[in-house]
Amino acid sequence: MKNNRNIFIFTLLCAMLIVMMAQPVFAHGEEFATSARSAVVIDSATGTVMYGQNARERLPMASTTKIMTALIAIEQGDLDTEFTVDSEAIKVEGSSMGLSEGDRVTMRTLVCGMLLPSGNDAANAAAVRIAGSIDAFVDMMNARAAEMGLKDTHFVTPSGLDDYTNDHYSTAYDMARLAAFAMRNEEFRAICSQRSIKVSFGTPPSERWLTNTNKLLDSCEGIVGVKTGFTDKARRCLVSACERKGARLICVTLNDPDDWRDHTALYDRCFSETERVTLPASGKSFDIPVAGGVEESVKACSEKLDVTVPKGLPIETKVCLEPFAAAPVKEGEQLGSVMYYLGGRLIKTLPVTAETSVKARRHETNEWKKLLMGVEKLLERFG
Repeated sequence: MKNNRNIFIFTLLCAMLIVMMAQPVFAHGEEFATSARSAVVIDSATGTVMYGQNARERLPMASTTKIMTALIAIEQGDLDTEFTVDSEAIKVEGSSMGLSEGDRVTMRTLVCGMLLPSGNDAANAAAVRIAGSIDAFVDMMNARAAEMGLKDTHFVTPSGLDDYTNDHYSTAYDMARLAAFAMRNEEFRAICSQRSIKVSFGTPPSERWLTNTNKLLDSCEGIVGVKTGFTDKARRCLVSACERKGARLICVTLNDPDDWRDHTALYDRCFSETERVTLPASGKSFDIPVAGGVEESVKACSEKLDVTVPKGLPIETKVCLEPFAAAPVKEGEQLGSVMYYLGGRLIKTLPVTAETSVKARRHETNEWKKLLMGVEKLLERFG
């Protein structure tokens, strides 16, 4: 009887824990929930999670997949060379930018076709052009995801079509991190923020207009991207980026029947719960001793940087400086770093660099270098 009671209590506690983990979490304020199966809001600069609702649940993400496809395409460079699309690649169901067999395009045009009207034909055509086949391109996508540390993401198609497999998935959190990275790319950012764009393609190429499916660009203050998505399996998916108060937040909802309203509400809520602060010790000068130089020390400082953080959460700072610098010291040479932690998680590392140059004393440069290298080796050995 006692064992049964213990088992019951243990099961109840586990169930309570699962329920608690599934609840949305704000840094401050009362509980808030969306209509989504999964949702997250992060700060683009620091990765700080401002809101989470089943944010790490693996789910299909439909055409938001094209964020990765477009990013890889842009990173290849040579965006404006014209070529003929692969006739088999463009034979794909679902949303289309209107490619036909024999059409001449540029990679820039295909990226526009992916990010605005969500063309599955554009995604496939780009994949074959870059990697030679769709399967080879998917391997590139998964390798890039691993490089970014997206541990809960796996791609099967460049377009996001997922009807025939359960292996095409991501999480709201991973997609937010992917979008934050992609939005640092100037070409990506410029294209996904357009409500419509004029491109040229066809046989022969002619000018046409592509319209963005992201309605938030017209309905929510500060929206600057990024991508919509829908399949029967994934349902409505949306990744967006919003800039207010000098900050950029990324919001992701997966399987959300009311995504436009949810994103707007989340941005209003999250921006109201944040504050813009200057990182402690950023911009501060430090005196670093110089060995063998014409000056006894050199001033070094880190960049002054403002970040957006949840209100009231303290930022912990750790300053790591070299015990001394060996002359000659060049202006801009890194002599240490400042690390910033929010809630125990590293959010930013800034280098501490020399403000000026310090020359070595004549005839002592080589001797000092040898001596200091020997000292450093001893310190590494016995430190």
